[in-house]
Amino acid sequence: MPALAVPVFALAWWAACYLIGRDPARGALWRAAAALTAYAIGVAGWAAWPDSRLAQILLCVPALFWAGTAVALLPRTLPERRQIDVGWLILSVLFLAMVVALPSAGRLVVLAPLVGGLVLLWRFRDQVQPPLVPAALIVVAGLYAAGLVALLLPIDLGSPVLVIAAIGLDLTMLGFLVAVANALEVGERLRPDLIRSFTAAVVAAVAVGTPAAFSVAAANSTAVTLLQFVLVAVVMTGVGLSGQLRRLLDRVAFRDDERLRADRGALLQLAEALPRHRQRHRLITTREPDFLRFTRQVLDNYGHLGRLMRSPLTHLPAVDRRLSGPAGQQPLARAMELRAVLAESVDRLRPAGAFATSDEWRHYNAMYFCVVLGLDPYERRPRTDGLDREARRALDWMRRYVPRRTLRRWQREAATIVARRLWDDLSNTDPRWPTTRSTKPLSTGRNG
Repeated sequence: MPALAVPVFALAWWAACYLIGRDPARGALWRAAAALTAYAIGVAGWAAWPDSRLAQILLCVPALFWAGTAVALLPRTLPERRQIDVGWLILSVLFLAMVVALPSAGRLVVLAPLVGGLVLLWRFRDQVQPPLVPAALIVVAGLYAAGLVALLLPIDLGSPVLVIAAIGLDLTMLGFLVAVANALEVGERLRPDLIRSFTAAVVAAVAVGTPAAFSVAAANSTAVTLLQFVLVAVVMTGVGLSGQLRRLLDRVAFRDDERLRADRGALLQLAEALPRHRQRHRLITTREPDFLRFTRQVLDNYGHLGRLMRSPLTHLPAVDRRLSGPAGQQPLARAMELRAVLAESVDRLRPAGAFATSDEWRHYNAMYFCVVLGLDPYERRPRTDGLDREARRALDWMRRYVPRRTLRRWQREAATIVARRLWDDLSNTDPRWPTTRSTKPLSTGRNG
């Protein structure tokens, strides 16, 4: 068992940390990471207490998070998306209680939410990118279900170690498919960054996992076994979350030198962005719906230069026109110019005349004050230091009279207008672009 349990644990733990580190704001990545984490803890529990109740429960938990991952991959434009998310959360708690209460065979009830989540994903498969993800998830989920059946039912398949390892492989495939879907959604590359992190994980697993496996095999103590798994988990966390840990160390080590901390932070952002930045020629193949999504994402990440550096929109012609010489090849410079282009696009939404809160100002107010200036009118204590009279007035107006959902709708409409104008600029600048355009224009919403 130790010879296989330790590397399987290491791989699952690293994959979970890598998914979280790739984009902590993405629900699908978090849920897939939670499935891998529960599995890894289940492997450690099985090594310490073979075929125990706790280990069986932990190996069933990934099915619940897998269902949540399928729900998170549903189209964001789905009207019932929020209700489905809440329903998944409630059902997960109920089914977890059933898994804890039922005997081994009864714990297979955990597969019911997984089937439901996959059915929903298959229903909207034409809106999921890439299109093969729903089918691939269903196939891999079937293999996971078969492994769970072999593990929980009284079926004599010899040692359960290989079955547990097969379940781990299925969950790793889940993580990979979710990472692929996320990379396509945000317009980033996956392979270079994944290869770099996986190579580091293999080196760390060999260096630390080998002595840990020998220690687990030689020790007759449960405490020693668990400590070895904790050691492997710490090392794999450092590999999967290397960027976040480096920034944390900088904040601690250079807490009195803000300038050095900022300079190192910019370099770290650049180093992380380079493997994930799409090649320039790929932007020409972008479809209108994808371009709209990329525009919304860069507006959401307006204040985060690291994410702007990874966006394919850094190669917009409008950015090219603002750069010349060697600076035009630097991702950081391109991200800063992209932000300037976005600020100009938002400024073009401003109606003529003095500031007002009328209906024709809704798009400009929603984008300029909440995105460009980064203000949150719904904070308990919104920051007002350094704001001019116009910003204070807009902040007070939104807090008093504009519901949060209405503000988000205005921002989506404004982002669509900005995307349409940038798309038109693309079409007029590059003669190849009209050949890739869809016949359906971007929807601009009311009064767009």
